[in-house]
Amino acid sequence: MANYPFLPQYIPSGADPQTVYNEIMSWANALRQELELRDNQVDNTPSTKVYAVVTVTEIGRPSSGDVAYSKGEGKFKGYVSGTGWVDFN
Repeated sequence: MANYPFLPQYIPSGADPQTVYNEIMSWANALRQELELRDNQVDNTPSTKVYAVVTVTEIGRPSSGDVAYSKGEGKFKGYVSGTGWVDFN
């Protein structure tokens, strides 16, 4: 889980508006940086895996969108959650 920056709990009494603004901007910029880093991590994670196996039962925990070539059947298959492995050809 990401460690997002915390908004300061209090503003010192008598703080001028520019100081308050700078504190909020510093927090917002740190939050934006954390969120952009997380977005990049998600965007760079492959959405599917491609396997070459003798049978698709060798794949322990497939995810929706995974693709496998079953050498035993000579077929490409795609995994659909709730349906299982579906032949492409």
